[in-house]
Amino acid sequence: MIQVGDITLDFGDPLVLAGAVAFAALLLLVILVISALRAANRSARMVEPLAQHLGGLGRTVESLGQGQERLAGGLTHVSEMQARAQASMLEAMERRLEDVQKGMAETLHGTSTRTARSLGELQQKLEQIDRAQAKIEKLSGDVLSLQDILSNKQTRGAFGEIQLNDIVSKALPADAYSFQTTLSNGKRADCLIRLPNPPGPIVIDAKFPLEAYEALVNADGQEAKARATRELGAAVRVHIKAIAERYIIEGETADGALMFLPSEAVYAELHARLPEVVRAGFDARVWIVSPTTCMATLNTMRAVMKDARMREQAGEIRKALKQLHRDVEIVEERAGKLETHLRQAGEDVAGILTATARAGKRAERLDNFDFEELAPDAAPPGVVPLQRP
Repeated sequence: MIQVGDITLDFGDPLVLAGAVAFAALLLLVILVISALRAANRSARMVEPLAQHLGGLGRTVESLGQGQERLAGGLTHVSEMQARAQASMLEAMERRLEDVQKGMAETLHGTSTRTARSLGELQQKLEQIDRAQAKIEKLSGDVLSLQDILSNKQTRGAFGEIQLNDIVSKALPADAYSFQTTLSNGKRADCLIRLPNPPGPIVIDAKFPLEAYEALVNADGQEAKARATRELGAAVRVHIKAIAERYIIEGETADGALMFLPSEAVYAELHARLPEVVRAGFDARVWIVSPTTCMATLNTMRAVMKDARMREQAGEIRKALKQLHRDVEIVEERAGKLETHLRQAGEDVAGILTATARAGKRAERLDNFDFEELAPDAAPPGVVPLQRP
């Protein structure tokens, strides 16, 4: 039993016990409610950051969705741009490939053309080389033949004579020279040039001191060269003396003769190393000439012959000039007569034109006449009547 103030509670009483139990249950319920509320407050406080976090997470998810949409749009735009760029790149690459193929084709065509041209030129050059080789071989044979010719004195003399004949025949007219002409002393000249007096006919004799010249060329050492030079001078002096004795005949030939050397090398060697031999030839009135100087000398002789022939034909020239003057006078007379005839013809033509003009005017007046059948007494002036009066 419990005493609460004036109230005594007996737990033995069922009602009190039931009330106590009910009160305990109510108290327990209140406690539980209070605990639940406190737990709910704590949960609310704990859920609020989570809700905020969930809200932020939602917004983040929303922004991520928007970003994903923008990213999808960007990816679409990028893919479109990439597709367009790829298409443009492919087109450019195709054009570039076409240009490269075209350039390569043109280059290959040009290269093939140049190669074909080069091969053609090479073929031509090879043909030229073959022809040159053939000419060289022929020339080698000719040189060997020339060496065979020059090794013999008789054939060497014939070689000089042939060269002299060729030069003279090209420089002078056919009636101005003769070959192998026998003189009054019985000597035969290689060539006789018929120059007018003075100086008169002059002889050209071909000489070729080859052995002495070859000895000089092949000489080794100063002493050998000096000895070979003296031998060459001695050989040329012998030829000069022989020409002076054989081909200079007073009253028959000119007061001098020419010695023809068919080699420019021998001629140059004489003037370079043996000027005293050349002066000895001058003293003996024998002038040494080479193929070149012989051609120049012959051209001078040709001019002398031409001048002499013109002097010989001076009378004929004067006669021809006189006839030409007479022909000019005749032409002048005929021209005067022709001028007179032309002037007379012009006057006649002028008279014909005047008469034609008068006839035209009269025909015009006749065309303007009025032919009518009028009585003779009624015809007005200027009108011709058709009836007889």
